[in-house]
Parts: sequence; structure tokens; C-alpha cells
Amino acid sequence: MKILIKNGHVVDPKNNIDQPMDVLIEDQKIKKVAKSISDKADKEIDAKGKIVCPGLIDLHVHFRQPGYEYKETVETGLRAAVKGGFTGVCPMPNTNPISDRRSDMEFLVGEAKRLNLVRVWPVGAVTLKQEGKELTEFGELKKGGAVALSDDGRPITDSNILRRALEYSKKFDLVIMVHCQDEGLFCGGCMNEGFISTKLGLPGIPVEAESVEVARDIQLADLTGGRLHFCHISSKKSLDLIRHAKANGSRVTAETCPHYFHLTDESILHYNTYAKMNPPLRTAEDVKAIKEALSDGTIDTIATDHAPHSENEKSVEFDKAPFGIIGLETSLALSLGMVEEKVLSLNDLVRKMSLVPAEILKIDRGHLSEGAWADVTVFDPKTEWTVEKDKFESKSKNSPFLGWKMKGRATEVICEGRIVLKEGQIEC
Repeated sequence: MKILIKNGHVVDPKNNIDQPMDVLIEDQKIKKVAKSISDKADKEIDAKGKIVCPGLIDLHVHFRQPGYEYKETVETGLRAAVKGGFTGVCPMPNTNPISDRRSDMEFLVGEAKRLNLVRVWPVGAVTLKQEGKELTEFGELKKGGAVALSDDGRPITDSNILRRALEYSKKFDLVIMVHCQDEGLFCGGCMNEGFISTKLGLPGIPVEAESVEVARDIQLADLTGGRLHFCHISSKKSLDLIRHAKANGSRVTAETCPHYFHLTDESILHYNTYAKMNPPLRTAEDVKAIKEALSDGTIDTIATDHAPHSENEKSVEFDKAPFGIIGLETSLALSLGMVEEKVLSLNDLVRKMSLVPAEILKIDRGHLSEGAWADVTVFDPKTEWTVEKDKFESKSKNSPFLGWKMKGRATEVICEGRIVLKEGQIEC
């Protein structure tokens, strides 16, 4: 099948394209990107006034299956990803049972193929049952389809275990994705430690609960030469450490999430459990630091940490509610806000949401080179819409952005040459 995308503004950081161009897709691959393509096609998409870019990739999501299907399934998660403009996602292993075997990876890959929506690149557990005691079989996980390893949701508290994981991962060229949390400092907290937590009478989590672990993990990455990726960085202190490490040649990368550059702990003033996440929302100073880190490259990529929970679970006292929010369907619009604020150029944004995630995972995606897989996202940066609970594709609705007016939305998503989103509607 031939698909021709006409009249769009193509942004492809890898190939230094940022101008009006057409894109021709044939037999699942990019056939041509040129100023004006007149080839006949089976389907034509008019992208006038829209941005055409390599398919967006989210390297940090939670789909809850198996074990917690009442929160999310692979199907509902992938439908949310399609609506958000993503052509590929990386589900974390903290399911029930923990995804720590080759067969668990094969299940996720198989489900994605069956559903025929967008790609799943699974993340396998670093340690068996995520207990932090014994390493999993990294080679078998990779054979099953794993592109990275993580005990996300739990920190790897034993420094020697993380050291061995970083050493072992080098053999398979897999990145270790870490959740930085010093358990002693975390100490049952439920929000950022500071003025707001004191005012609300809620146990706080100091910034150092994150930054102390960041400092340790940088040193272990340096010791081993392994590739280390910091998940959901939220604080200025952590960013200062990562910036210094990168300047000194450490093999580390970092992500943040849209909620960390749009919200502060003041969002919790009315005990809003939809604004409860881990790491917690920080201060205005931290938000400013995150924007600076996005701009100067300290933060490599934007992920969602999409973490669905049922309404019953969130409708309890703040300290008893689970951590986490959904984010796949709001991520693009919130991230485009950084372009509006001139924190990032559009080219930089596409790089952080497409090319760089692919580079971190060592997968050949995130670009529109001739012969590349035809993963393409088309979005209208000017479309205005309101976040409404009943419009989510995700099974859960726990978003702190309900009622927000957003700007920018995906209109078409093409995954491996298949149109899965057309004029904003899911095709499958």
C-alpha cells in the first residue's frame, strides 16, 4: 500500500529536516521525503497546517496487565497511546506477577501484534520479583523482546546488586532504567517535604530522597561503564548532579514528565489525590530547573510515566491513595507548551519525544530516512481541546489535568505503514 502525506511541515531531527515537505510511504517503509511528490497513492493525507514527524515513543508506561486489568490492559493502554500520537511504548515490569521472564516479554509483544495498533517494546525486571536480591536472566529477557531493564516502582537499594546489573547489562547492550529513591529518607512520605506538606499536615518526602540515590547511581555507572537511565527526574538537586556527570563523561541519560514542568506541590492544597505521584510534585524552583534542563540538554527525553489507577483507589484519604497519574493522552499538548514558552524549539521537542528515546533503547526508529519503518505522527499544534474524563481511551481517569484547556493534538498516526489514527479517530 502507498500512503502520501501532502502539504505538511516535516520535522525530522536526524535528517536535519524542518520545512514543508511531502512524505511517501510504500510497503511499510518510508519511500521518499521531498518538496513535492506527485506519485499516485492508495491513500492521501492532507497535512496542511500540521506537523509531520517520526512516530513518538514513550519509554516509560505502566499497562498493569497481567494482574491489575481493572486499572488498564495492553489494549486500553495502546488505544491511549494511539490517541496521544505515539507509535511505540515501553511497559514497565511492575505487574502481578512481575514481568521478569522471557515469556512475559513475549506475551506483551504478542498482545501488541494481536491488537495491531502500535508497537510495544517491553522493559524487563532487573531483579527477580523486583525484590532487589537476585538478577534476572538478561539475555533471555532480550531474546523475548526486552529493550531495557528496570525495577521501576521500587529502588534497587543494594549498591552491589546495581553494580552487577550494570556490568551484566553491558554484555547485551541494555540500558538500566532506575527509580531513584532512598527508602530511609522516603520514610512513608506522600508528597514533597516543605511548606505545603507542613500546612496540610501530610508526611513529606525530601528532595534528597531522590538526589542521594542519583549521586550513588552516577558513581556506579562510572565504576562499571554501564548505561544508566534516570526515570522521572523531579528536582533541581538531581539535575545539578546529572549535568555535572554528563560534563565529565558519565554514560547517563535522564527523563522527566510533563507534570513536573507544569505543576507544583501547590496542586495538592485541596488534598487532590489525582496530583499524587512518585516522585512527588516539587516547588516552583524545581519546575524552573526542569525547564532549564530541558533547554540545555541535561534532560534527554520526555516520558509520561503513565500510571493508571481506578477511581475507587484514588477516592480515599490522601496518604492512603496510590501514587501515579495517567499521561499518554495529554503528553503531546503539555510538551508543546514548552515550545509556546520558547523553552524548546519544535525540532528539540520532536528529538526528545522520538529520536532520543529510540537512541536510548537502541532501536532503529525515530527518523524518516528512506527505507526506515514508516512510523509517523501527524499533529495539529493549534487545535484547542479540553481534557474530559469521559473522553479518555485509558481505562483509568486519574489525571490532574481534568478541565484544562489544551493546545495541540495528534490527527494521524501511522505505525509500520498502517494508519491507526485518522482525523483523530482510532481506526482499529
